[in-house]
Amino acid sequence: MDPVTELMHRYIATWNETDAARRRELIAQTWTEDAFYIDPMMRGETRAGIDAMIGGVQTQFPGFRLRLTGTIDAHHDRARFAWELGPEGETAPVGGIDFAVLSGGRIQSITGFLDFAPQAPAV
Repeated sequence: MDPVTELMHRYIATWNETDAARRRELIAQTWTEDAFYIDPMMRGETRAGIDAMIGGVQTQFPGFRLRLTGTIDAHHDRARFAWELGPEGETAPVGGIDFAVLSGGRIQSITGFLDFAPQAPAV
């Protein structure tokens, strides 16, 4: 497996790791110290902020798993990949594309875009 593909698989494993200590280890292996994540619904800054963000998603969506849905496209210090989030073995209710900036073999930032997600009921 090439280094960028391995890094993105570790990124996915980080989102799926429910043991907080192990998740923090994966974050340290995967993200730079000045890491930054943003998508339409949330953001996290630094490794601690990303850990808190992932823990919050796991609390809000227990049993959901993040999974890659296709190939990872990369060049220079950039990568993009499609993903889904949902219960294992079921159709995922959320999916999108993430764009990564890489530095020193780690992720420096992720910008995420949602392709599909449940809509909040109109009031």
